[in-house]
Amino acid sequence: MTADSAILVTGATGKVGRNVVTQLIDAGASVRALTRHPHAAALPAGASVVEGDLSAPETFAGSLEGVSAAFLVWPFLTADAAPGVLEALVEKRVRRVVYLSASGVRRERARQSDPITQFHADLERLIEEAGLDGPDGLEWTFLRAGGFASNDLGWAAQIHEEGVVRAPFGDAGRSVIHERDIAAVAAHTLTHPDHRGKAYVLTGPETLTTRERVRIVGDVIGRSLRFEEISSEDARAQYLADGWPVSVVDGILHAHAEMVTAPEQVTPAVEDLTGAPALTYRQWAIDHADDFR
Repeated sequence: MTADSAILVTGATGKVGRNVVTQLIDAGASVRALTRHPHAAALPAGASVVEGDLSAPETFAGSLEGVSAAFLVWPFLTADAAPGVLEALVEKRVRRVVYLSASGVRRERARQSDPITQFHADLERLIEEAGLDGPDGLEWTFLRAGGFASNDLGWAAQIHEEGVVRAPFGDAGRSVIHERDIAAVAAHTLTHPDHRGKAYVLTGPETLTTRERVRIVGDVIGRSLRFEEISSEDARAQYLADGWPVSVVDGILHAHAEMVTAPEQVTPAVEDLTGAPALTYRQWAIDHADDFR
């Protein structure tokens, strides 16, 4: 990567993307941050904020001049819009794509276990195919992240109001990961050339049940929180009432049910790639304590 080249960060105002922008700037990189609402982005000084929508590549294609690498976060539940995005990257000679995928992807399977991992697998395949077109194809790296600790921010309203978390599968074991660790790996792989064609499974440093994570949040904010397990049927009804597609809801619930008897495993990838141990869930809770207070 040349000194005058830029790195495009999509999803730049999201929990992971915002951290990628910050860490790249701290490392001295030139960052172009893509968002649909640039005036509300509030990104760190040093980021060049550009407007664009991944569902319409023509809205940001002009912002790709001088971009050598891109961090790609996909905000949709299908890969339908991806070919246009990848065509724009290849046309503008973006050389490297680091794609935030999912740990559940099993590329050896004809079909994935749920719609979320399916669209991630579809994106991976399309990115690989975009990299086969001779010398101008994309170099790619896939970051197959496990569960995001930040999803637990969905508990905040219940905690504020009642000091309780109601959720299914209290004994499901997850090795959730701090968004800062995902960003650290992304920043590293975007700025170092030796990760071409690699797929890394990223997790936190420990496997914790839902009950244990609720207890840790309570410890951090100084409250005795209560966990109440609800049935998968009640959880399903809540998800559907919130507008989630049926297939996605059923896939999520099935995956969490399996984690009760087959907890997620821990990988050393974060430390191997960044040189620093993955951040604990307790550290994540400390970082977000104000969200729960």
